[in-house]
Amino acid sequence: MSTNYPSSVSTEGTSKNNKNNLVITLVVILIASWAYFFYARNEANNVIAMKDADIASLDSTKNAVQKEYDDAMVRLEQMTATNSSLDSLVKSRDEELNQLKSKFKGLVNKQNATASDLNAAKKLVGDLNGKIDDYINEIARLQKENKQLTTDKENLTTENKNLSTTLVTTENAKKEAENKVDVGSTLNASSFNIVAINEKSSGKEKSTASSKRADKLRISFNLDANRISTSGTKQLYIVAKDPTGNTIKEQALASGSLSTREEGQVQYTTKLDVDYKQGETKYVSFDLRQTDKYAKGSYSISVYQNGFKIGQGTASLK
Repeated sequence: MSTNYPSSVSTEGTSKNNKNNLVITLVVILIASWAYFFYARNEANNVIAMKDADIASLDSTKNAVQKEYDDAMVRLEQMTATNSSLDSLVKSRDEELNQLKSKFKGLVNKQNATASDLNAAKKLVGDLNGKIDDYINEIARLQKENKQLTTDKENLTTENKNLSTTLVTTENAKKEAENKVDVGSTLNASSFNIVAINEKSSGKEKSTASSKRADKLRISFNLDANRISTSGTKQLYIVAKDPTGNTIKEQALASGSLSTREEGQVQYTTKLDVDYKQGETKYVSFDLRQTDKYAKGSYSISVYQNGFKIGQGTASLK
C-alpha cells in the first residue's frame, strides 16, 4: 500500500511561495507608484514655481516699464508747464505723441503680456524720452535763433536809428544848403530913380517936382548880377506908399497881399514879371499911375522878391 504524504507537503509549499511573490510584487508596485507620484508632484511644483517666477518677473518688468513711462510723462508735463514754447511745440505734435501713448498702453495693459510685449513697451518709453530730448534741443535751438534774431533786430534798430539820425542830419544840411542857395539866389535892387512925370496935351512928357503937375511916377532900378539865381522869369512885387505912409492900391494895378519871410503879410501896389539872365545886371523901368492926385511929401517905392525886400527908393514932391 502506497502513501501520498510527501506530495501534499510539496503543493502547500509551492502555494505559499506564490503568495509571497505576489505580496512582494504588489509592494514593489506600490513603492514604485508612490515614488512616481512624489516625482510627478515635485515636477509639477517646480513648473508652478517657475511659472510663478516668470509671472513675478513679468510683473516686475511691467512695473518698471510703467514707472519709466510715468517718469517720462511727469518730466514732459513739468517742462511744458514752465516753458510755453515747449508747450506750444508739444501741442503742435499731439497726434504723434498720442499714437505713441496709445501703443504703450496697448502693450502694458494687454492680458497675459509677454516679455516681448514689455520690451516693445520699454522701447516706446525710450522713444518718448528721445522725443522729449529732441523737443528740448529744438526749443534750445529756436531760442538761440530767436535770441540771435533779437540781437540782429536790435542791431538793425540801432543802425536804422543811426541812419535816421544821419538822414535827418543830411536832410537838415540839405535844407540848410538849399535855404542858403534859395536866400543866396534872391536878387538885389539898386540905383533907384523915381521921377514924377507931367504929361502934356501934345503927348510930350516932362519931369516935375510939383505934386500938382504930377500925372504918374516913373520908377527905374537895376537888378544886380547874381551868379546863384538861375535864368528865367522873376516876379517882383512893388509896394508904393504915399506921404501918409499908406500903400497905394489900385484895382487897375491888381493890388494885393504877399507873404514875406521877415515882415509877415504885406500889401503890395502892383507886381512885375521880369526876364532875368543869370550873372547879369538887369535894368527895370515902369510907370506907376494912381487915381487920386499926388500929394506933397515923400513917396517910397519898395521892391520885394523871393519873400524879401530887395531894395527901396524915395522921391519928394512939392
